[in-house]
Amino acid sequence: MNYIRNILNSRSKNDGNFFLQIQKIIGYKPKNKTLYVKAFTHRSMNVKDEKGMALNYERLEFVGDAMLGAVIASYLYSEVPDGDEGYLTKMRSKVVSREHLNELGKELKLIDFVESKIPKNNFGSNIHGNLFEALVGAIFLDKGYKQCEKFIFKNVIDKHIDIETLEGKVISYKSLLIEWCQKEKKTFDYNVYEDTGNDNIKHFSVKLSIAGKIVAKARATSKKKAEEKASKRAFFAFQNRINQSFKE
Repeated sequence: MNYIRNILNSRSKNDGNFFLQIQKIIGYKPKNKTLYVKAFTHRSMNVKDEKGMALNYERLEFVGDAMLGAVIASYLYSEVPDGDEGYLTKMRSKVVSREHLNELGKELKLIDFVESKIPKNNFGSNIHGNLFEALVGAIFLDKGYKQCEKFIFKNVIDKHIDIETLEGKVISYKSLLIEWCQKEKKTFDYNVYEDTGNDNIKHFSVKLSIAGKIVAKARATSKKKAEEKASKRAFFAFQNRINQSFKE
């Protein structure tokens, strides 16, 4: 216990009273403070508790992801009584998409609280969503389902969920484009290759072809990002035809 207490005391002193700042975000005084220390400790700190267990936010992410999914699913089930399983699944995916979770984490400025040996400007954008999920996990384990649900309603549902807007939100241009190609029986190909050039960070380029013709090109720091960027460009090039196809 002395080991954990030292970490808690250090956190409070070094971060301008860390726990008071967290209390403002979650709306109550933390009971199990260790959970919130974990929620904002990056694995690069290589900290372990007295039992040798890693003290970082990764396991809390798992819990937070499950709680977000459960609360959002319950809300959509009640709010859209005529929505079938496929519709509800797609709508939930849009709410808990990585892009949206990153926006939520940025909105609360959670990265300001993270403790890491990696400079904050070297983190990828997903750090924001990871911290948001970890915080939700900490709230659930600390105060239970009702308090966790209250936090999610306040910071996610009440502020960001509008059913009509959500219905039109695209979470993956690549998936949408592939679905359209398959529906219209068009061949497609993502030709991805490493394209580092003069950059210090590895980059990938992609040429997207539909029906044997290159329709979009893109470049990004991962194959997945490059493919999604090219798909988005192709979507807007064929938007009218795609929308008409899905209406039929």
